[in-house]
Amino acid sequence: MHALYVLLPALCILAIAYRYYSAFLATRVFMLDDARKTPAHTKYDGANYYPTTRWVMFGHHFAAITGAGPLVGPMLAAQFGYAPGFIWLVAGVCLAGAVHDSIVLWASVRRGGRSLSDIVKAEISPFIGFIASIAILFILIIAIAGLGITFVNALSDSAWGVFTIAMTIPLGMFMGMWMYVWRKGKITEATIIGVIGLLLAVAGGEPLNHPDSWIGSFFHLSRSEIVIALCIYGFAASMLPVWILLSPRGYLSSFTKIGTIALLAIGVIIVNPELQMPALTEFASGGGPIIPGPLFPFCFITIACGAISGFHALISSGTTSKMIDKETDIRTVGYGAMLVEGVVGIMALIAAASMAPGDYFAINTSPAVYASMTFQGVSPQPVHLAGIEAAIGETVTGRTGGAVSLAVGMAQIFSQLPGMAGLLAYWYHFAIMFEALFILTTIDSGTRVGRFLLQEFMGRAYKPFARPDNFLSGAIATALLVGCWGYFIYTGQISTIWPMFGVANQLLGTIALAVGTSILINTGKARLTWVTLVPMAFLGVNTLYGGFLNVRDNYYPLATGLDAARHTEGWILTVCTTLMLIMAVVVLGAAIQKWISVLNGGPVPATAGAEG
Repeated sequence: MHALYVLLPALCILAIAYRYYSAFLATRVFMLDDARKTPAHTKYDGANYYPTTRWVMFGHHFAAITGAGPLVGPMLAAQFGYAPGFIWLVAGVCLAGAVHDSIVLWASVRRGGRSLSDIVKAEISPFIGFIASIAILFILIIAIAGLGITFVNALSDSAWGVFTIAMTIPLGMFMGMWMYVWRKGKITEATIIGVIGLLLAVAGGEPLNHPDSWIGSFFHLSRSEIVIALCIYGFAASMLPVWILLSPRGYLSSFTKIGTIALLAIGVIIVNPELQMPALTEFASGGGPIIPGPLFPFCFITIACGAISGFHALISSGTTSKMIDKETDIRTVGYGAMLVEGVVGIMALIAAASMAPGDYFAINTSPAVYASMTFQGVSPQPVHLAGIEAAIGETVTGRTGGAVSLAVGMAQIFSQLPGMAGLLAYWYHFAIMFEALFILTTIDSGTRVGRFLLQEFMGRAYKPFARPDNFLSGAIATALLVGCWGYFIYTGQISTIWPMFGVANQLLGTIALAVGTSILINTGKARLTWVTLVPMAFLGVNTLYGGFLNVRDNYYPLATGLDAARHTEGWILTVCTTLMLIMAVVVLGAAIQKWISVLNGGPVPATAGAEG
């Protein structure tokens, strides 16, 4: 099977979904109306509520939602074969993920930019809103940790990669000043400057990668040093006004992401690599060296972002809803950006499946696991890794987490283009930068959303603390949030954090779809609830079962196993996952009770008037 037979049908299906299904949602379900003023105008404050043009908003939102998930998830799930992941990515993004993102964005815009937990409180009940707030905080911290640990594993001991990513921070701030202060409204100029700056940052990192580089030693950071640097960045990005760093840097990274995916698509079309991973592998029934569980439910948990991601609900209701300029932009930003993320996931899956299986497993498993495993009845052997490591000047064997193997897969495709054979090292580090930008932008946006949510909690004790512009409460909330996800990254491993991230992410998606269903029922659109109920039912059953298996087979044995040094980690993972499952069930149960009450003539929330 060659890649084009997967890529071209997928692109056609996504285009049809945007043309017809998103139009149905916009006109029949959401009834978008530009005559309504959005919160960016009615609550304008120049910092958090800020009207942003459609394509800058698209870029910021796409950059914020598209973290490591659509890249790493398909890469790790390729152990099951390429067919399950491909089907889930295409069907999931059209019928579940894009619906999820756009309905939460629409609901928040219609409610003054309110957060998801506030919407739950209004649409279901105040108590359930409180429970949902706690659940969302748990899930948000774990989601950021899941993304962050991939970032750390990809950049540790890589001066080239660290330098390139570090340069995007002052570059993003420079773009923000250019677009909003020095040359207000000159977005094209800022874009050109940003793209050129990014390319220079990639090229400028090569001399720093040599062992004798004095400057390079400052960027050659250990794993723990990168965790600390990431925490400092997360704090700063959460506290600064959105137009200084968050929005322009997200806009810049979105161009890099979309441009790279488009270039990868062109590369796949020209090279048309053979998918060397089978359509379905022997690990579909379980026992895989990367994901130990069976295809159902773990393929649908491992591939979270790219098909559907609950984390997106926090972005849609946290930052994006406060920046939407016109209601009709919801279709482009909410549904369209998610479809593009689906393309990212498909391209990552192609990159994974086109690698030699021996190389794929050598990177994504520890040396001990690789030495003892069999694949298709034989012990896998590396094919190209020795040459790749010599070319890029770094070790890639045993660099688990998916990010490094994706960079290798992308670099191999790019280096097969005409005239590119000698640029493997540059393509590899460009791919690392590309992945790290995805992750970093999601971390800073997620931290900002968590800050708002935590400030809402603090406001219960002292009302002024709930205001987004309260610097003291914002600093305290951000420090607490960064400390929590920083701890998980510092102490965790990809084999334990990523499965918990997948469960947390999909549980939040289930809750968000339940809230969307509540809004439709509360506003008299019960006949249209199938758009949210169907994906909610599939996602809920799949994720609750997967969470149970995670606790039973992975976390509890870790807490009580022979390795006493990991008992604390095992108990924390067990308790956190169990609490998330319980809280999700409580929220879903209350939502169903509310649906039955309203459908039987019970009271309708006052917020239903927002849809009139």
